[in-house]
Amino acid sequence: MKKHQILLEKNVPCQLSDGTILYADIYRPNDDHQYPVLLTRLPYNKNHPFYSHRYLDTNRLVENGYVVIIQDVRGRFASEGEFFPFKYEGKDGYDAVEWAAKLPYSNGKVGMYGLSYYGFTQLLAAAENPPHLKAIFPAQTFNDLREGSFYQNGAYGLGMNITWALESIAPDEIQQKFTDPEVYQQKMHQLAKIIDNIEEVYHYFPLREWPELKEIGVADYFYEMMEYGLNDKIWDDLSLGLEKLKKITVPAYHLGGWYDNLLGPTIANYVHANEFVNQPQKLMIGPWAHGDFSSQIGQRKFGQYATQEWIDGKEDLTSLHLRWFDYWLKEKETNIMDEKSVKIFVMGKNTWREEDTWPLPHTEYVPYYFHSDGNANTRFGSGRLSIEMPGKEQADHFVFDPSTPVPSTGGGTLFDQLNSVGPQDQRIVEEREDVLVFTSEVLTEAMEVTGPIKVILYAKTDACSTDFTAKLVDVYPDGTAFNLTDGIVRSTFRSGLKKEDESIQDHIISYEIDLWATSNVFLPGHQIRVEISSSNFPRFDVNFNNRTTMIDGKNYMKANQTVYHTIKNPSHILLPVIPSNQN
Repeated sequence: MKKHQILLEKNVPCQLSDGTILYADIYRPNDDHQYPVLLTRLPYNKNHPFYSHRYLDTNRLVENGYVVIIQDVRGRFASEGEFFPFKYEGKDGYDAVEWAAKLPYSNGKVGMYGLSYYGFTQLLAAAENPPHLKAIFPAQTFNDLREGSFYQNGAYGLGMNITWALESIAPDEIQQKFTDPEVYQQKMHQLAKIIDNIEEVYHYFPLREWPELKEIGVADYFYEMMEYGLNDKIWDDLSLGLEKLKKITVPAYHLGGWYDNLLGPTIANYVHANEFVNQPQKLMIGPWAHGDFSSQIGQRKFGQYATQEWIDGKEDLTSLHLRWFDYWLKEKETNIMDEKSVKIFVMGKNTWREEDTWPLPHTEYVPYYFHSDGNANTRFGSGRLSIEMPGKEQADHFVFDPSTPVPSTGGGTLFDQLNSVGPQDQRIVEEREDVLVFTSEVLTEAMEVTGPIKVILYAKTDACSTDFTAKLVDVYPDGTAFNLTDGIVRSTFRSGLKKEDESIQDHIISYEIDLWATSNVFLPGHQIRVEISSSNFPRFDVNFNNRTTMIDGKNYMKANQTVYHTIKNPSHILLPVIPSNQN
């Protein structure tokens, strides 16, 4: 196959319908022919190789007959206008697609690709229905910003929001706002000092009054968004709710990771689009973290077939994108539509499997109940996990002290801290008295758990508001305990985004904790474990147990938490078990 020479055009202007000019770098074949366009729109600098090219080989895209356009979104780096996260991306994306389609070297067919924020720019643009957009490939991205990114089940994504504001947004705003070289250096030194001591920022409360970012004078959105109530209309404007998603009319390939902080939204985007969008949808989930498609995530290695360079020993991510876009933009037969719609990596066995639907057909949802003699505190306690219904059992108790929250140790996270991402050994965390630990017997046969997971927790608190957390763990024969997935619920938002006013104090309440999903084979000799507590910090802000949190609270109180496991109140985790004859 002939490889095209690549011509790079820097800072090509795109004038939007309101007159704002965005700038893009364009990589294209060095000839006079017309080609389909692959467009990505990002807030992280089109000139930065890590962000602008990331997990795809854009040179190969051009060599295979595409025009690749990498554009700074409104108000970022080279582009004009004022930046506010997500606010303008739908209409700006529409204009950018139509502009790209009319370029002299474009054949009028446009696809979009990108990860995280620039996965979302695709979806928001697609919801505006630009006529020349033919297919998208959103990776590890958002939908409703209150469901799994800025917030999750009412809890504020503290670590991610602080890290993103400081490391991703603030530097460019400082450069744009402070053009005097001495002032710029001073502001950047201020920022560097904050980032170097980011742990102090995590612990600051009330966060609304945190002065240092205000003193620098950038990232005003950070404070403004903390003022929004979860029912405010502004979230609908910034997010991709069902009504917007229903307007999308293009095929999409959704890419996710089991340890990605946006796994829940990625799966939901596929599920809802598959239901409402009258175009083919595909889903791939690997054992990856956010933007990390390597074979080692956290403290686990998943083998070479898990890498972005050799998925299932067949192709890399760039080749996958080429097959997707070749089919939709070039009308080539690439066999991609002959493949099943869902492709997932099964951890434990470390193999890929393909299915027609998500959740998988033949899934059996099996409740594993909590048991103890009232002393499930720590992994050395009496907490047990089994399929047997509980009888008359003593409740478990722990004290939730907001001044010493349970530390985030791995998981689907995205914030600046050592050992914060992916599978990490949980044994130190499980030695805390404020962590209830329920562990199954040693398995004699392999058991695959693939699909959505939730915990139904019957609990009582003496506080007027509080949080409960849950974590699913794979315990190895040597005792190593690797987290698989976790979740949180804030009592005041236990039934959704509408704030609950009903008192929970001293009442047994049923809480549903969404742990999103995983795919893991618990091998013979392993054990299944569930941890229950009331904090996961700094992944989420800490509840002060008095209807305030780290965002707005100045005082906190301890909460006495009680977890029940009886016939009447059978706390359990609901596991999606795949029968052995379906493995």
